Amino acid sequence: MGIPEIRMLISVEFEIFGHVQGCYFTKYARQLCTKAGIKGWIKNSKQGTILGKMQGTKEEIDKMVIWLSKEGSPGCKIEKCVLRNSTTINKLDYKDFAIRF
Repeated sequence: MGIPEIRMLISVEFEIFGHVQGCYFTKYARQLCTKAGIKGWIKNSKQGTILGKMQGTKEEIDKMVIWLSKEGSPGCKIEKCVLRNSTTINKLDYKDFAIRF
């Protein structure tokens, strides 16, 4: 019998700059996060950026950070992705990944 794999959970806040509103960025991000088992939220800010918070395994969060900073939804133009308050957590604070308004 092997040792069970411990999956490190992390939490990170993000802000995406560029032409990211009006191109279904939040909808695509929610679909990808839901599929990956990532919990949290995303929303358009009044400043024209996208704000959010993700919680999940480090492996899945790392993949999503690449999408948020380099790929994004069709038609968007990402200038930069700023990550804040990245920390390890013991349990998830959210039940799903929601679009906030």
